[in-house]
Amino acid sequence: MNYIIGAFKPACNISVTFADGKARKQVPLKKGGGGGTVMAPLFQSQENISGKISIEPVSGKKVEHNGIKVELLGQIEMFFDRGNFYDFTSLVRELDVPGELYEKKTFPFEFSTIEMPYETYNGVNVRLRYVLKVTISWGYAGSIIEYQEFVVRNYTPSPSINTSIKMEVGIEDCLHIEFEYNKSKYDLKDVILGKIYFLLVRIKIKNMDLEIRRRESTGSGTNTHVETETLAKFELMDGAPVRGESIPIRLFLSPYELTPTYQNINNKFSVKYYLNLVLVDEEDRRYFKQQEITMYRLCDAPTS
Repeated sequence: MNYIIGAFKPACNISVTFADGKARKQVPLKKGGGGGTVMAPLFQSQENISGKISIEPVSGKKVEHNGIKVELLGQIEMFFDRGNFYDFTSLVRELDVPGELYEKKTFPFEFSTIEMPYETYNGVNVRLRYVLKVTISWGYAGSIIEYQEFVVRNYTPSPSINTSIKMEVGIEDCLHIEFEYNKSKYDLKDVILGKIYFLLVRIKIKNMDLEIRRRESTGSGTNTHVETETLAKFELMDGAPVRGESIPIRLFLSPYELTPTYQNINNKFSVKYYLNLVLVDEEDRRYFKQQEITMYRLCDAPTS
């Protein structure tokens, strides 16, 4: 929906149509402010973004304006500063010089091979979005503005080096286990394979779980805020293990809403993933070992 700065009712309707809108893949996009989910076109960095913008005066009324433009914006919004967007990408195309609109008029637009280095992200405390912003300027009378969001996902090849993770954890004279994960880097549709070896068991273990945790860090220095979510909890064992026992791990990632690992996105936020191994004894004491893993989006999914 479009809205007016400085007036109550829109003087015209604005619609944005992408050039390959019918053929391009659509993906779910969470709207800001708890506005639900909509389907939005999917792009990746270096693609052309083009289409048409139609503007139609309401009830055949004449619309005087001081110019019409479309902007392509990449923006980060920190939720503690909601409503204030930081633009890391900002491009503009002038569509029309000052004049008057008497009837529906359509303007073509194109942004060629746009660098969109960051992915669309909706987190706990931060949102990164890409949007086309159409502005009909009325000068002192305000402006009519229409927003059209789209989604950006970027793909990477499989890493050339992907070592396994092997670690030991224990409590002196009580518990000693080794765990092994087959890789340290996983694509979003991967399967985590591994084993847990019990070398010493002198406490009564009741159950053992493997969790996938996402840690979102926003801000910097003393203003850093960290939010940790448990995205998945997978029961590895129910009952007491014995010395020498080996427990297999097989955890499919595709059912979960994961993103790639994001490292210091525009000095605003980071997103990291961890595998958290949790053991609970009969007195409900918890023992855990956390290991960071790297997530990436495999380049085998075309955007259209």
